[in-house]
Amino acid sequence: MANDGSCSTQLIDGDGEFNVAGLDNFIKTVKLASCGLSYAVVAIMGPQSSGKSTLMNHLFHTSFREMDAFRGRSQTTKGIWIAKCVGIEPSTIAMDLEGTDGRERGEDDTAFEKQSALFALAVSDIVLINMWCHDIGREQAANKPLLKTVFQVMMRLFSPRKTTLLFVIRDKTKTPLEHLEPILREDIQKIWDSVRKPQAHQHTPLSEFFNVEVTALSSFEDKEDKFNEEVAQLRQRFFHSISPGGLAGDRRGVVPASAFSISAQQIWKVIRENKDLDLPAHKVMVATVRCEEIAEEKLNQLHSDKGWLELEEAVQLGPVRGFGEKLSSIIDARLSQYDEEAIFFDESVRNAKRKQLESKALDLVYPAYTTLLEHIHSKALDDFKTKLDQSLNNGEGFASSVRTWTQTIMLEFDKGAADAAVRHANWGASKVRDKLRRDIDSHASSVRTAKLSEITTNFETKLTKALTKPVESLFESDGKDTWLSVRELLKRETEAAASEFSASVAGFELDEETVERMEQSLREYARKVVENKAREEAGKILIRMKDRFSTVFNHDNDSLPRVWTGKEDIRAITRDARSASLKLLSDMAAIRLDEKPDRIGSILHSSLIDKTSASTSSQLVTREASVDTLASSTWEEVSPEDVLITPMQCKALWRQFLGETEYTVTQAISAQEAFKRSNNWLPPPWAIMALVILGFNEFMMLLKNPLYLMFIFVAYLLGKAIWVQMDIAGEFRHGTLPGLLSISSRFLPTVMNLMKRLAEEAQGNQTPEESQGSASQTQIFRNQVHKPDSVSSSISNVSSVGSSNDDNEYSTTNLSQRRRTIAPQADFS
Repeated sequence: MANDGSCSTQLIDGDGEFNVAGLDNFIKTVKLASCGLSYAVVAIMGPQSSGKSTLMNHLFHTSFREMDAFRGRSQTTKGIWIAKCVGIEPSTIAMDLEGTDGRERGEDDTAFEKQSALFALAVSDIVLINMWCHDIGREQAANKPLLKTVFQVMMRLFSPRKTTLLFVIRDKTKTPLEHLEPILREDIQKIWDSVRKPQAHQHTPLSEFFNVEVTALSSFEDKEDKFNEEVAQLRQRFFHSISPGGLAGDRRGVVPASAFSISAQQIWKVIRENKDLDLPAHKVMVATVRCEEIAEEKLNQLHSDKGWLELEEAVQLGPVRGFGEKLSSIIDARLSQYDEEAIFFDESVRNAKRKQLESKALDLVYPAYTTLLEHIHSKALDDFKTKLDQSLNNGEGFASSVRTWTQTIMLEFDKGAADAAVRHANWGASKVRDKLRRDIDSHASSVRTAKLSEITTNFETKLTKALTKPVESLFESDGKDTWLSVRELLKRETEAAASEFSASVAGFELDEETVERMEQSLREYARKVVENKAREEAGKILIRMKDRFSTVFNHDNDSLPRVWTGKEDIRAITRDARSASLKLLSDMAAIRLDEKPDRIGSILHSSLIDKTSASTSSQLVTREASVDTLASSTWEEVSPEDVLITPMQCKALWRQFLGETEYTVTQAISAQEAFKRSNNWLPPPWAIMALVILGFNEFMMLLKNPLYLMFIFVAYLLGKAIWVQMDIAGEFRHGTLPGLLSISSRFLPTVMNLMKRLAEEAQGNQTPEESQGSASQTQIFRNQVHKPDSVSSSISNVSSVGSSNDDNEYSTTNLSQRRRTIAPQADFS
C-alpha cells in the first residue's frame, strides 16, 4: 500500500487471492463505511500497456504503478488494485484491472481476464474501457475481444446493475470524434448482437444493461499538455457522478459502503468458483451479513451502555421512577443508530434484522423489567399491609378498609406498571397484577382469620371469667335448684356475649350464616366451660360434701356455732346435714343444662338416706339388698355424655363420706353426754329408789324423834349457808376434781368465818364503830369470795365439749385464783 492520499491497495493479487485485511484497512483509512450509498466505484480495463494506470493517476490523482517505457513494454499491473480518488465528490473508488491480452499469461489463459471483468462489472458503477484510436473500425482490433468478454460475462449476471461504459479513445487523430463515435457504437452493437444471450434477454437492447459514453484523449507522449487539459475536463464529469444526470445517475442495486468489503469478497468467491452470479440474491446476502453485523454491534453497545448499566443496578435496589421511559430512550437510541447504518440495505432484510435486534434488546432488559415489577409488587403489598393495620388500629371496619386500600393499592400498582412499561414491548403486567391481587386477598383473609380468632378468644376469655367463679359459687351454695341457677347464668352471659360479639364482627361484613355459626360456636364454648367446671367440681365432690356436712352439722339456723348442751337432737341434725350433702352429690352427679327432668335426687335419697333410716328393719334391708338401684353405670333419662358421677361411684362416695363424717357425730354425742354428766347432781333414778327402800327405817326413826328433825334442820341451814357462801355448784361446774380441790381449800375458813359471825350476832353488844368495821370487813370478804365466781362464770360460757386436759387447765387456773383470794382472807381473819 502506497503512503499517499489515495491509499493504493492491491485488492486481488495475480493468483486471484483476495486481500481481505488490506481492503478492511483501506475502508477504515478512507472512512468509506460512513458514506452509506453516497459513493461510486470506477474501474478501468483494456489491453496491457495501453496506459490505463497513467490515465487513472492523472484523472483521479491516484498513485497506481505505471509502466517504465525506457525499460520496455511489459505487464505493470498484476491483479486488481484500488485507490481513493483524491478530490472527487462524492467519495469515489478507483479500480485498476490487469491488462488483457498480455504475453505473461499466454494466449490460452483468459480465465482471469473474464473473472476480473465480471468482478469489475459487478462492483463498479462506471467502467472505463481504454482503447487505441487506430483500432476503431478494424475487425481484429484489440478492443473487440475485450468487448466480447464484457458482454459474455454480463450474461452471467441474472439481474445486472446498469453500468456506464465510458470508452476512452487514446491517442486520437485528426478524425473528429463525431465521426468516430458512430462507428464505435455500431461495432459495439454488432458485438452485443453476436453474443449468445439467455432466452429472457434475447431481445433485450444494449441500453438496458449499459450506458455507453465515448470520449477521446490526445497522446500522452506527444501532446502531454493537451492530454492533461482534456483529462482535467474529463475529471469534471466524475464530480457528482451518482446524481441524476451524472455518469452513473441511473445505477441500480448499489451496496451500502459499510458492506462493500463483504459484497466484494462474496462476489469474488462466487466468480472464482465459476458459478453464475445472482446479484439480487447476492444483494440480499450482503444485506443479511451486514445487517447482522450492525445489529450485533448495537446490541454489544447496549450491553455496555452506561445509562443501561446504571438503570439495571438501580433496579436491583428497588423501584425506579421513569424506568420505562428511560429504557425506551436507550433502546430507541440503539435502534436509530442501526437504522442510520442499515438504511441502504435491502428493506426486507433490514427490517427483519431490526426486529431481531429489538427482540434481543428486549430479552436483555426483560430480567430488569421483571425485577422492577417484583419490587413494585412487594412495595404495593407492604403498603397494603401497613395501611390496613393503621385503619384497623384506628377502629375502622375491616371489610371497608380492605376494599378501600385494595382499590388504592391496585391503582398505585397500575401506575407503577405503566411507568415501567417499555414502548417496544407488549409484555404487560397482568400476571404480576393478578398475583398481587391474590396476595392481597390472601393477606386480608389471614388478617380476617387472625382478627376473628382474636375477637373470639377475647370473648371466650370473658365468658370463662364470667362463668367459672359464679358457677363454682353456685355449686358451693345451698340453693334449692342449683342447675336452674346455672342455666340462667349461662343463658344470661351467653346472650350478652353473643350480642356484643355480633356488634364486634359487624365491621367484617360476614354473611348471616357465618355470624350465626360463630355465635353458636361461642355458645358451645360457654356450655363447655360450664361442663368443664362441673366436671372439675365433681372431682372435689367428697370434699364439698364433707364441708357441707360440717357447715350444717356444726352451725344452727342462724349460722352460729352449736353448743352441745344436751337439748339438741343429734339424730335429726345428722339427717339434715347428710341430706344437704346428698343434695350436693345429687347436683353434681350429672350435667343438667338441657332442662330435662331426672330422678337422680330421689334415687339417691331413697337408696342412701331412707335406706340408712330403715336399716333397723331386717326385712327392709333384705328387700333393698335384693334390688339395688345404684348398681348401674348410667342414670335413667340422662345421656352418658352428661354423667359426671355414676350411680356406683355415688354409692362408693357415700360410703366413704359416712366413714369420714362418723367421727364428727361421735364427738358431738360425747360432748353432749359430758355436758349432761357435769350438770346432773342427782343420783340416778335407781339410786334414789334404792335410798328410799333401804333408808325407810331411818326415815321412820326421824319422824318418831323430832329432835333429830331439828338437828337436821339446823344442819340443813348451816349446809345451805356454806353451799351459798362457797358457791358449791359453781365450783363443780368445771369438773369434780377441780371442785373438790377448791372446796377443800376454802371449807375451813368459810366455816370459821360463819361461826364467828353467828357468835357476834348472838352477843348483840357491838359498838357502832365495831359494827361499821365489821360490816366493811364483811363486805370485803364477800367481794373476795364472789370475785372468783365471776371468773368461773366467764369461763363457764365456753363450750363444754373439750378434752380432759382443757378441763384441768381451767381447774388449775381457778384454783390459783381462789388461792390468791384466800390469802387476804386469812390475813383479815
